[in-house]
Amino acid sequence: MEEEGGGFRKKITIGVCVMEKKVFSAPMEQILERLQAFGEFETIYFGDKVILEDPIESWPICDCLIAFYSSGYPLEKAEAYAALRKPFLVNELEQQHLLHDRRKVYERLKLYGIPVPRYALVNREVPYQELDYFVEEEDFVEVHGQRFWKPFVEKPIHGDDHSIMIYYPSSAGGGMKELFRKVGNRSSEFNPEVRRVRREGSYIYEEFKPTGGTDVKVYTVGPEYAHAEARKSPVVDGVVMRNPDGKEVRYPVLLTPTEKQMAREVCIAFRQGVCGFDLLRSDGCSYVCDVNGWSFVKNSHKYYDDAACVLRKIFLDAKAPHLSSAIPPTLPWKLNEPVQPSEGLTRQGSGIIGAFGQSEELRCVITIIRHGDRTPKQKVKLKVTEEKLLKLMLKYNGGRPRSETKLKSAIQLQDLLDATRMLVPRTRPGRESDSETEDFEHAEKLRQVKAVLEEGGHFSGIYRKVQLKPLKWVKITKSNGEEEEERPVEALMVLKYGGVLTHAGRKQAEDLGRYFRNNMYPGEGTGLLRLHSTYRHDLKIYSSDEGRVQMSAAAFAKGLLDLEGQLTPILVSLVSKDSSMLDGLDNASTEMEEAKARLNEIITSGAKTVQNNGSSEVPWMVDGAGLPSNASELLPKLVQLTKKVTEQVRLLAKDEDEKLTEASSYDVILPYDQGKALGKTNIDVGRIAAGLPCGSEGFLLMHARWKKLERELYNERKERFDITQIPDVYDSCKYDLLHNAHLNLEGLDELFKVAQLLADGVIPNEYGINPKQKLKIGSKIARRLLGKVLIDLRNTREEALSVAELKSNQDQNSISKKAEKEDADYQSKLYVKNDDLRRTSTTSDTMDQDDDDDKETKYRLDPKYANVKTPERHVRTRLYFTSESHIHSLMNVLRYCNLDESLQEEDSLVCHNGLERLYKTKELDYMSYIVLRMFENTEVALEDPKKFRVEMTFSRGADLSPLEKNDSEAASLHQEHTLPIMGPERMQEVGSYLTLEKMERMIRPFAMPAEDFPPPSTPAGFSGYFAKSAAVLERLVNLWPFHKHANSCAK
Repeated sequence: MEEEGGGFRKKITIGVCVMEKKVFSAPMEQILERLQAFGEFETIYFGDKVILEDPIESWPICDCLIAFYSSGYPLEKAEAYAALRKPFLVNELEQQHLLHDRRKVYERLKLYGIPVPRYALVNREVPYQELDYFVEEEDFVEVHGQRFWKPFVEKPIHGDDHSIMIYYPSSAGGGMKELFRKVGNRSSEFNPEVRRVRREGSYIYEEFKPTGGTDVKVYTVGPEYAHAEARKSPVVDGVVMRNPDGKEVRYPVLLTPTEKQMAREVCIAFRQGVCGFDLLRSDGCSYVCDVNGWSFVKNSHKYYDDAACVLRKIFLDAKAPHLSSAIPPTLPWKLNEPVQPSEGLTRQGSGIIGAFGQSEELRCVITIIRHGDRTPKQKVKLKVTEEKLLKLMLKYNGGRPRSETKLKSAIQLQDLLDATRMLVPRTRPGRESDSETEDFEHAEKLRQVKAVLEEGGHFSGIYRKVQLKPLKWVKITKSNGEEEEERPVEALMVLKYGGVLTHAGRKQAEDLGRYFRNNMYPGEGTGLLRLHSTYRHDLKIYSSDEGRVQMSAAAFAKGLLDLEGQLTPILVSLVSKDSSMLDGLDNASTEMEEAKARLNEIITSGAKTVQNNGSSEVPWMVDGAGLPSNASELLPKLVQLTKKVTEQVRLLAKDEDEKLTEASSYDVILPYDQGKALGKTNIDVGRIAAGLPCGSEGFLLMHARWKKLERELYNERKERFDITQIPDVYDSCKYDLLHNAHLNLEGLDELFKVAQLLADGVIPNEYGINPKQKLKIGSKIARRLLGKVLIDLRNTREEALSVAELKSNQDQNSISKKAEKEDADYQSKLYVKNDDLRRTSTTSDTMDQDDDDDKETKYRLDPKYANVKTPERHVRTRLYFTSESHIHSLMNVLRYCNLDESLQEEDSLVCHNGLERLYKTKELDYMSYIVLRMFENTEVALEDPKKFRVEMTFSRGADLSPLEKNDSEAASLHQEHTLPIMGPERMQEVGSYLTLEKMERMIRPFAMPAEDFPPPSTPAGFSGYFAKSAAVLERLVNLWPFHKHANSCAK
């Protein structure tokens, strides 16, 4: 190379002292070739023979050394060479020993203030060593007093051992997933039987961080440069996503300033210039969970360019600081390179034609969905005085005589089962006197408790729970003869069970997810998967606490994202629980009681429904709309038919009981059955062929279910009907009609028709006897959910406006400035000086918190590195799985919001035809849903009120009508025990235009204000690619400076 004085300067020698397998990897070859092309370096390859066999004294001498450990590499020998020759090391060698011990990796990360998941160490000197500081229970482990609830992660302490386990809680079905290095198409396997942790070695236990099914891998090249890629996490279903070339699909994503600073700290902490590490993004914070050492990105030419430029600067700064490291205007290896056509993923059609022919893009899909088909919910109440049960209550409430106890765990329920088995009489005595009748009923209820606890073969907390509440106490003298203490002598036992998602419910949810994948994203076809895999799809799934709701959400996600395998890992990885938003009726309990009282009055008095506004044009405006005119005549018929069905089930239960009595009833509990705990995948053909009820319900429990309905529906002594039991009778009829048709219960069909007529009137009116009351109750129950929906819509709008503003600014840049700008981008991205850091470190603070009030992790595709034609295309999906009450409440607010005094000048959000269809839709059945889709008109100005429109549709869910026919479809449905889900129906006229602005104005009075939501734990600047200010956005996309402030999550 010529110097200014006309002489020649010596090239900088780079020694590549790594195993040949690593030298000849594609990324290493590509980057070294680019370095060579600068003409300033000479590369010397040591080779395996030299490294393994020759003494270090005869190794080649070099200025800079690339050396890193891989399998079979003599790290200590390389250290000795470095000490002898003292070359500049890209990755220091002594620190590489740390990477082999996960304990030392975490210690180092903590030392440098880099956030890691909460963890604890279990060190064993010999296999299976018992440790007094380690405790394992069914749903947690405790290490030195630090408790880790399932799901938690178990990692071997050796960094080269990749057998990592995740243990799942019993409330999600239990089991364990093993993660491992990719083998073919698999990266993990789920084992539902394994519940106990490993004890043969030393392990790290850490809390499981839900990341929305995505992992981020970060690659540094020196402390000033970091590149990140996201991939499908192995914790979801263990199936590796591959492109047509067989490579794992990964997409570049943008790091936040805080994450950039973390990358810098990792690089410095381990003295590894080129370093890969794993990042978990969870609940608005980022954590490092593994550090890998030397790693390069695969299949990214843009990254290869960057890495070569950064390494060149590092080498020149170390060995020739007097030379300029500025990047030449044209990179040397690109001088004769033809322009490559993009091989990116493309979308079929750039927009859909909207209502008035304008070009539109889908921006947001918000869906509220009821859970799938379930078994009937049941409750048993009985007063207990037995010493064994009272002692059990004291055992689990800390010995407090006046405190109630909740039994949910397997150990607690097994204790209760053992006690109950001893108390249940072996034979059934006859009834002679009133006291004996009470004893008989008590024994029957105990027998029912025992049957429930034995059902299904495993205790799963989300399906069975027992409360013991003390009712009476006595004072007894303590054993020391001086003090007195209280002891409970009577308690109320309440056992809740049932409500389990059936095989039909699971199938319905999965099928509906598949339907959404193919139909809810216009212009995409099956492109939702493409959008999702390229991180242009922002998906979040929320569920209430109920097991059937959670499992419906997991099954839907399986269909939506084309996942495989068991539901437990999908549930834990992708579904967030939010009971405050999707559970509970406490806020409206008074109003609902008033509605039920008025409803009872209308039905039992035989009164006709009353017009409350003098208008007969719209039938839904009357009190008790939808009730059959002959409701009071139908009630005695309902009671009579219920008795008829109950008696038939009693005879079947009697036969079963006699058989059970002949066999031993003290057998140990059956082994765990995944299908029974989580809702079976398939029908148990063997049980049906044997004439037994479907699922795990025996005749004894089936009889208890019907007997309770018969007893509570009509009180013979008081001659009083209880109309609140009508929905339960209908529920049981519907269940047995679908799942137990093979039992041929006489009169069940007729009972179903009567119950349906009454339930179609009763259920909608329980949420308000007229539209104004429906609006009041609905707004109380769904207030938080409505607030969240508004936040979703607003965030989507702000995001879309930011992108549109950025694109508009970019389009205005002249072509003549383009090359100059790209060069500036490169330098600013790769080499940000300290002054720049200080000057721009406040950039992230300008992204204000309310840009994302809902505390959600973001993954944003990095447009500079993505081989995708439309990197800015982005769709937000929010799925809310809930129960019937929230679906009714939300629907009532949407259709009646204009009845509020503040909005009486406004038209309803739902058109007249829509209101009529909703009135005729008596039931929002299993898997019913409401969909709000927001579209952006890309051809109008940003400030135009018609920039965004909202489309509302609903489905009434599972359709019962085919069962009422005697055709081949009905026969097929009876055989499969499932019902089809109805397609979506419009709530607006074709061609109408509901603007986002009107939607917000109409809903806001009934929604929780954004400021009342808990503040997000999102660090400043976590909004990633999109922000409100396009100027801020552009600087962030181009610069991404290292944030000098401490990460708030690290505190």
